[in-house]
Amino acid sequence: MALLLLIETATDICSIGISDGTQLLALRESDAFHEHAARITGMIVACAEEAGVPLSALDAVAVSTGPGSYTGLRIGVSTAKGICYALQKPLIAVDTLQVLALATAHLEKRPALYCPMIDARRMEVYAAIFDADNRLIQPAAALRVEENTFADYFAKEQAIVFSGSGAEKCKAVLHSPLAHFSPVLCSAAHLMPLANAAFAAKTFADVAYFEPFYLKPPNITTPKKGLW
Repeated sequence: MALLLLIETATDICSIGISDGTQLLALRESDAFHEHAARITGMIVACAEEAGVPLSALDAVAVSTGPGSYTGLRIGVSTAKGICYALQKPLIAVDTLQVLALATAHLEKRPALYCPMIDARRMEVYAAIFDADNRLIQPAAALRVEENTFADYFAKEQAIVFSGSGAEKCKAVLHSPLAHFSPVLCSAAHLMPLANAAFAAKTFADVAYFEPFYLKPPNITTPKKGLW
């Protein structure tokens, strides 16, 4: 089995784990969003110490690739690539929404569709739809969630389980009895199944050219002019 470093920074949660292919050996998580860059290296070192393995013993580094926070994704992917370069390890890219959908399906075990949502501020979310077997039904998109956003699915009597950091704010507008909400959030722990599968298949990203899946450009604002 593969010894993997797992990095999840797509949301306000910075999450680091180490797994041996069958179980999670260590996990560190922080919800101090603006401190991802300051904390991530220390969290990786702490995980390695808890797991009792040097980073040089890793077989690969798996990173959540987005969509999500521009800054968070950049920090996570840059850190993963730096470790891969330094230690000559392969990089595994894992889709954030697919990971979230799979983790939610494992917890809920409902015969439903699964819609992972990443908060994109205001009433927008990054979302996709998967079936109960983690097959993609509707590709990732930036959605403004309104009462009728999922009306076509509900009209066909299809239940949808919503999860992730964007799901909570959608409760107020999605009133259908077919809309269910799960507490599952992004975590490095959830990367393990898909990362293991990718390692077994030797599906690795190009360390030199890989970029996160931002979906939308960063929201950069121009500072207001001062009064003098």
